[in-house]
Amino acid sequence: MSAPLPRLSGGFAEPSRDSAHGFRAILNAMARPGTVLDLQAGHGPAPISAAAATVLLVLCDRTTPLHLAVSHDTPELRDWIAFHCAAPLVAAEEAQFALGDWYSLLPVARFQIGTAEFPDRAATLIVDHHDFQGPQSNLRGPGIRDTAALALPDPEAFARNHACFPLGWDAILTSGNRVAALPRSTEVF
Repeated sequence: MSAPLPRLSGGFAEPSRDSAHGFRAILNAMARPGTVLDLQAGHGPAPISAAAATVLLVLCDRTTPLHLAVSHDTPELRDWIAFHCAAPLVAAEEAQFALGDWYSLLPVARFQIGTAEFPDRAATLIVDHHDFQGPQSNLRGPGIRDTAALALPDPEAFARNHACFPLGWDAILTSGNRVAALPRSTEVF
C-alpha cells in the first residue's frame, strides 16, 4: 500500500474531540494574553507547526480567506489547506487570517484592521515558529491580572497595533505544540 499524499495526511486523528480541545485552547489563549498553552492535536506538512495546523483546522474554512506568507507558501501546504480547510488563499490585503513566520508577514500594515463600523473585520496573524524563549515584553489589559509577560518578535509593532484599538489585527503565536495569543486590546509596555 502506498503512503498517503501529504495533502491527505495529518489533520485531526479524532476530529470531534480534537477540534473541541483545540478550540478551547485557542479561546483560553485569547482570553488570557501572555499565557502559553500546549496544543497537540493537528498535524500538517512542513513547514507548519502542529500548533499552527491546529489553529487552521479549528478556525479556517471555505468562508475565511487565508494568506500564506512566503515562509509557508509551499505546494504541499497549499494542497493540505485545500483538502482539510478549503480556505481560499488570497493576497495579504484581503485576508481574514495570515500564516507565516514574523519576518515573512512583514509589513503588517498591509493586513486589515477593521473599520469604525466593523472592527471585527480585522485580520488574525498566525505567527508560526515563534521564539517563546526570547526577551519578554510586559502586557496589561483584559484577561490579565495586573501584568503578564510574553516574548514578542517586535514589541513596538504590537504597541503600535494596540494604539489603534478598537481597530488593529490580532495575533496567535505558535511553535511546535505551543500557542499564545495577543489580541489588539492588550497593551505592550
